[in-house]
Amino acid sequence: MTITVGNDIPDVTLFRATSDGPEAVNSKEFFAGRKVVLFAVPGAYTPTCSAKHLPGFVAKADEIKAKGVDEIACLASNDAFVLQAWSKSENAENITMLSDGDLSFVDATGLELDLTGRGLGKRANRFAMIVDNGKVTHLAVEEPGVFEVSSAEAVLEKL
Repeated sequence: MTITVGNDIPDVTLFRATSDGPEAVNSKEFFAGRKVVLFAVPGAYTPTCSAKHLPGFVAKADEIKAKGVDEIACLASNDAFVLQAWSKSENAENITMLSDGDLSFVDATGLELDLTGRGLGKRANRFAMIVDNGKVTHLAVEEPGVFEVSSAEAVLEKL
């Protein structure tokens, strides 16, 4: 079953890189008591993700936060170290990078994209959601190969 507007965020463990190594992030705790924009990409360093998706949120971060958003997070199926390197290469220090390497979040939300036939395995689908105190208030999921409804500009229109 795919997560929908009105559903609670699943209770899973994600990871982010720190100077001391990977840090576990409980999703319920991460989203509790605040408004978070979460966008997901199929993979760090992939063409659309690096050319449009992440850079759009980096560029629009101040505008998004001015609409009452406490944090902007990017979720990907890559490990925390890859996401840390990608963040540095894209100057995305204003975005929290969350690793869903075992697909626990993606599986629990039904937002998986199977790219096995293209040599990439199972990944997060491209999506954006607005989460207010752990509850999904907006969800935009892209069709495979499309980049329209999950952009920073599209999210800004929904805030």
